[in-house]
Amino acid sequence: MSASLPRKLFVTTALPYANGAFHIGHIMEYIQADIWVRFQRMRGNEVHFVGADDAHGTPIMIAAEKAGITPQEFVARIAAGRPQYLNGFHISFDNWHSTDSPENTELSQGIYLKLKEAGLIVTREVERFYDPVKGMFLADRNIKGECPKCGAKDQYGDNCEVCGAAYEPTELKNPYSALSGAQPVMKSVEQYFFKLSDPRCAAFLQEWLNTPGRLQPEMVNKVSEWLGNDGKDLVDWDISREAPYFGIPIPDAPGKYFYVWLDAPIGYLASLKNYCGKRDIDYKALLNDPATEQIHFIGKDIVSFHLLFWPAMLKFSAHPIIDQLKVYVHGHLTVNGEKMSKSRGTGISPLRYLELGMNPEWLRYYIATKLNARVEDVDFSAEDFIARVNSDLIGKFVNIASRSAGFIAKRFGGRITSDWATDSDAFLSELRAAAAEIQALYDSREYGKALRLVMERADAVNAYVDANKPWELAKDPAKEAQLHEVCSRLLEAFRILTIYLKPVLPALATQVEALLNIAPLQWADIGRPLLHGHIVNAYSHLMTRVEPKMLEGLFDKPEGMATDAAKTKPVDQAASQAQSLPAEASSQNGIEPLAPEIKIDDFAKVDLRIAKIVNCEHVEGSDKLLRLTLDVGEGRMRNVFSGIKSAYKPEDLIGKLTVLVANLAPRKMKFGISEGMVLAASASDEKANPGIYILNPWPGAEPGMRIR
Repeated sequence: MSASLPRKLFVTTALPYANGAFHIGHIMEYIQADIWVRFQRMRGNEVHFVGADDAHGTPIMIAAEKAGITPQEFVARIAAGRPQYLNGFHISFDNWHSTDSPENTELSQGIYLKLKEAGLIVTREVERFYDPVKGMFLADRNIKGECPKCGAKDQYGDNCEVCGAAYEPTELKNPYSALSGAQPVMKSVEQYFFKLSDPRCAAFLQEWLNTPGRLQPEMVNKVSEWLGNDGKDLVDWDISREAPYFGIPIPDAPGKYFYVWLDAPIGYLASLKNYCGKRDIDYKALLNDPATEQIHFIGKDIVSFHLLFWPAMLKFSAHPIIDQLKVYVHGHLTVNGEKMSKSRGTGISPLRYLELGMNPEWLRYYIATKLNARVEDVDFSAEDFIARVNSDLIGKFVNIASRSAGFIAKRFGGRITSDWATDSDAFLSELRAAAAEIQALYDSREYGKALRLVMERADAVNAYVDANKPWELAKDPAKEAQLHEVCSRLLEAFRILTIYLKPVLPALATQVEALLNIAPLQWADIGRPLLHGHIVNAYSHLMTRVEPKMLEGLFDKPEGMATDAAKTKPVDQAASQAQSLPAEASSQNGIEPLAPEIKIDDFAKVDLRIAKIVNCEHVEGSDKLLRLTLDVGEGRMRNVFSGIKSAYKPEDLIGKLTVLVANLAPRKMKFGISEGMVLAASASDEKANPGIYILNPWPGAEPGMRIR
């Protein structure tokens, strides 16, 4: 493929298991992938970035049973909490789906049947662990014990999170049921296997692993160890589970289901197919295009499935994407050089980070400065975090705009001069010359090196600030033209640096674009300077510094350490104030009095988003409700029921913009699930003012924009 042609990229990340909220490791991986995706989009490449919840397996079935709901309802509750994390950290997935979907059922069963046709599915009677207390066969992840390879304790029955080895659960030493704690017993059962031991699989994996650019060198070495002598160490893979089990039925084996690790990696394709259906993209044509590449980001603890079973499944089911699959493995996130541990008080909650009001782009930048193309752990240090963010982003980057933009707005009517904006300008030419190296570093995932180079260029720009001292020039009327030139040149340098940083700091880049009064910046804009006479907007503060006290509440409290909130009985101040309001406080025309005062932190918890009403229809059997299909810019449609039928006809609302409470927990109603609440104004006294008025944003607002 010619280097000049746009790339066609299908980008995926590991699927989070749908039995809990995102942890900081998920967010680190998504930030790494998102930076790469945003950079590719800025380069003009075609990118389809999709994710999904890993929704199947016994743990979810058991958790749903304890909660008294169906597994589907349990998974839906988990899924409803995903957007606050993804949106909160500016993760730009095009689609978020689930492995418990029609697409995944179709694809998983289809791949299985092709593998069977290829002679790679066999059955045999085996002895499997059975929990005598729960009365069920145990999935690999429901058995724990000592790793047969390295001896690590409390490892799952399918692979070791310490040494990465894959094995059969019967190989564990001192096994016990993770569900009941009972010692499991062995029972005979017919199991289905994928014949990974077939010589065809070994030959293919040897070739696939050693294709240049497919994997990092350290992962090629690691997987080669697992292959052993010409692949003779490979063992067949158990792919079936017995009822009761929450999963995808094996099509020709009643009562049996696919082991979750068979359908989970197929979930990447299922999410892409779901996304293509929404965007009217030909899914088969996209995957069969030789130019289409799948780029997969994943942690080092689950590589055995993704570098042995998954590629072999794709290959021998004749799936076209296997020829263009690249897997990028990363390390773990540690805290002060140690593995994160809630019991030791070194766990970081990403949601708590957001709730504390910490800027998500601080974390995006800090993690990016530590990331490279190797399989290395990323360490978080609070002191280093504060120093690096404050020094680089505030002291170096934002400082350039704060020292120049104000003068342009106040002294020159916002107009810049560009008599200097030529290739002969050495100061700016040197800054633009760094683009090729920074581009190559982003492309190869060497983010730390890329950002060090950007900050070196920022240092050079700040040296220009110190050499020319615009604040001193502003004191001398005779140097007005020189002040105009210096500040204009600095704004152009700031614009170029913003392009370099935009994959990491997308929200800050949007603020800069508004300041400079320009369209969204692309990589090609590096060589397109602001034109003479271009008007920029008045400068407003772009980013605050990190204060050390902000990090005091970030980490999990060590186990056994009570929090202040746990020691005292909470006081509902709002409820107390509300009780004190006089009953006659309502004003004329049925307009109700103001609610009790809240703090800015209370308001920040409500995520208000611009939503486009894609469709609207009557709800059969309801006199009050309309069913709204809303686009909130998250790669999927939302279903919301709203009691506005008395005020609006469906056809009058289609295509309009409105405001949605986007992080409201989904509500199960008689007519279906409502995923949010559309805002509308009304009077408390319907007799005085019977109208209902939905909010309609000013033209120019777009779906997904947050109301602040």
